[in-house]
Amino acid sequence: MDILPLLLLLLVCRNGLCQQQEEVCAKSVINSCGDCIRTGPFCSWCKQLNFTKPGEQEAVRCDTKAQLVKKGCNIFEIIAPENNKTTIKDVPLSTLSSQQEPVQMSPQHVSLKLRPGLPETFTVSFSRAEGYPVDLYYLMDLSYSMKDDLNNVKGLGQDLFAALKKITKDATIGFGAFVDKTVLPYTNTNKEKLLKPCDENDQQCQAAFGYRHVLSLTSSQDDFKEKVSSQFISGNLDSPEGSLDAMMQATVCEKIIGWRNNSTRLLVLATDAGFHMAGDGKLAGILDPNDEQCHLENNLYTKSNEMDYPSVAQLAMQLEKNNIQPIFAVTENVKTVYDELSKMIPKSAVGVLSQDSGNVVDLIEKAYNKLSSKVTLTQDVLPDNIRVAYKPNCANPKQEGSNKGVCDNVRVGEKISFDVTVTADSCMDKEKSFIISPLGVKDRLNVTISTSCECQCNDPTQEKHAHCNNQGRINCGICSCLDGFVGQLCNCSIKDKDEQSLRASCRRHNGTECEGRGDCVCGRCNCHTTEKGSSYYGNYCECDDEHCEKFQNKQCAGNGQCKCGKCICNKNFQGSVCQCSGSTEGCQTENNSVCYGRGTCTCNQCECKEGYQPPHCQTCLGCPDPCQTKLNCIECLQFNSGPFQKNCSSACVNVSHTTVEKFTISSKECRQKDSEGCWITFKLEQLLGEDNYRAEILKQKDCPEPPDVTAIIGGSIAGVAFIGILLLMLIKLLIYMKDLKEYKKFENEKKKSRWAEADNPLFQNATTTVANPTFTGE
Repeated sequence: MDILPLLLLLLVCRNGLCQQQEEVCAKSVINSCGDCIRTGPFCSWCKQLNFTKPGEQEAVRCDTKAQLVKKGCNIFEIIAPENNKTTIKDVPLSTLSSQQEPVQMSPQHVSLKLRPGLPETFTVSFSRAEGYPVDLYYLMDLSYSMKDDLNNVKGLGQDLFAALKKITKDATIGFGAFVDKTVLPYTNTNKEKLLKPCDENDQQCQAAFGYRHVLSLTSSQDDFKEKVSSQFISGNLDSPEGSLDAMMQATVCEKIIGWRNNSTRLLVLATDAGFHMAGDGKLAGILDPNDEQCHLENNLYTKSNEMDYPSVAQLAMQLEKNNIQPIFAVTENVKTVYDELSKMIPKSAVGVLSQDSGNVVDLIEKAYNKLSSKVTLTQDVLPDNIRVAYKPNCANPKQEGSNKGVCDNVRVGEKISFDVTVTADSCMDKEKSFIISPLGVKDRLNVTISTSCECQCNDPTQEKHAHCNNQGRINCGICSCLDGFVGQLCNCSIKDKDEQSLRASCRRHNGTECEGRGDCVCGRCNCHTTEKGSSYYGNYCECDDEHCEKFQNKQCAGNGQCKCGKCICNKNFQGSVCQCSGSTEGCQTENNSVCYGRGTCTCNQCECKEGYQPPHCQTCLGCPDPCQTKLNCIECLQFNSGPFQKNCSSACVNVSHTTVEKFTISSKECRQKDSEGCWITFKLEQLLGEDNYRAEILKQKDCPEPPDVTAIIGGSIAGVAFIGILLLMLIKLLIYMKDLKEYKKFENEKKKSRWAEADNPLFQNATTTVANPTFTGE
């Protein structure tokens, strides 16, 4: 034997060139060829007649190609749809941009017909065309802090054009300016301050504004110099500016700005401050979200004070949609902020401006080279259940996520390629498509996708085929019966019977027909064979002797036989899987019982009834206290009284008793009050079983002496009388206290009155006149 070819084969396989993906068909419920194809990418269907054996279900027709051939299916009778790729448009790559529309990516349109789960890979080529047109729009912050920078930018026209000429012969430059919204708290709304928001000593200051388009993209150096030279500084209040507002308008106002279709579009943002974003407008009472539409009138943004700032996501989406690559030329103090912003905007770069923006030309040139030499291939929104993966084939591939392919340091004219793998996870009802494109480049690849989920079996045209007993037609190897006939070969006539009722008789508890293990033929289950060659059995094919529980990897532990899914143990073995010997030595108690009659001995261990505790079920922690539950029996057995007095012998059959002077049982002592109020003292010993007791009862019960009725009555009367006297004395005391209070009040009023000492003006003292009749006055 020549060993050289064998060594070469081993070497190739060692390098991974002969590895293949393992083909597996994980079958589920299969009723047709279509079900099989949808199950997995490697599932195939055998349409060969008489392929299934008697008792086999048609699902055996579904398997991998190798397994079907192994089972005897002719390779030409196997249905296995494959992926199909059709290139609809493939214009060759351009090496120069002399033509009107240089082609930098091919192909341009691909149609894929995919089998669900089976990936399809095709190659996309890309080459940077030399001298590709460039559009550069310079967007400048004209807040007061950028005063020195503006003076330098006014003389940049010649240098900018010179730098762009190194890149391409076809370059245009435009200019725009921005500050912020002209409302509080962003700008002073005092009328004088709106007209002149700068320092009072600065005479050249223009009125406050949000965004102004100054110059559309032009190839005229003189126009650029003239328009920019006429610009003056402005101002606002807070530090962040309306940068995102200006960038959004410069992006979506495509016609006004003058963006060309066949060009590399650069948007240079020059600023020394941060930016406002969506949500900040609420500070000024602006609640309407940005609508991402163009609102330029007379080159001014008219909706600046009516719509909120755009979000970063909105801006990133519009920049990508319009193939615009932003370059953030910012000062050192805000570089960190714009570095984070650049991470969220694909195809963007950040450069640091000098204090007076003198290095802006060099910065733009470096940023352009960085952006254009990095090729990022990605896609727009994918249809549902479609996956795309990229593998770059270039000198400097980079990993930046699974949904894009990246090649860095790509030179002009260098041809690179990407392997694009598309996978459909499920069947689709209609054709769908998506776009693949390099970021910042106009070229597009339109990918159209449809799925192949149905079988093309080329069946015989006869409606009554002999294989189906002339009562049905062939459908991918399976008989599709006419009305009134059922069965694998349409060999059962149901006549006037209802097919559904026949099939219902094959379902146990309204479950699966024949438990999924047989075919329902004329209302009876025709059971299939098992994987090991035996048969399922039972009225519903519910039984087999191969699927019993195992112990130590042996069915029924090797100590029994499997019957209809349950283990029938050999003699002297027990347990659910016959894993235990029949010995009860571990369950024996001191009185030679098994588990005290309160449990069963399984696997030489007691399985106690509820409440009783292992190891021998002697005690019951959860059971009611027998001192209380057996009190009525104790009372009737010993003293012939209580609730069970009339049926004591039948109600207390499980309690035996003896009358003692002294206890011999070691259990706890029970002292309970009977129906007559007397205390009975006894002890209980539980016998075998759950409710069998032996009782020892003290002969005498302790009955308390009856109360002295006379003393109780006399005491009650005396108590009532005493309480009555106390209440009368209390009432008398209250009355006395009230009278005493009134008397004292009277005495006080008496002392205050002075009427007894006053003169009554109406009172005249009595006068007595004595006349001497004999006195004449002489």
